[in-house]
Amino acid sequence: MNEKLHARVRHMREQSLIRAWEYRQRSSSKGVWHRFRRVLADAAEAWIIGEADAEMLEARGCLPHPVGREFDPPKRLFFLAAGDLETIIQRTQVPVRLQGELLLARSLVLIPHARREIRAEEQSTTR
Repeated sequence: MNEKLHARVRHMREQSLIRAWEYRQRSSSKGVWHRFRRVLADAAEAWIIGEADAEMLEARGCLPHPVGREFDPPKRLFFLAAGDLETIIQRTQVPVRLQGELLLARSLVLIPHARREIRAEEQSTTR
């Protein structure tokens, strides 16, 4: 009986800590989740990369997207062309949506959607 009570108290404390973390994140976010969703909307693919590869990208002059620095702990979000991805050794593709694997990643490479030229016929129908 006593062990069950201790387990229940331990569970309640864990839940309290999680709830406090969630409130702290929500209170200090100041719109970062909206900006992060906007960045993900521009991405066709998302890849988790290792810290060494992220350092290499920064050394080559690729600047991380500013919205990543607003998280605690900070994330490094890089937009790269699909061809530049092949230089990265340690990478894992993840779905482009707010889900655990993507949110836990410290360094991400995002591949933007391919831009297509709008032909004259399409422009006349959209007006």
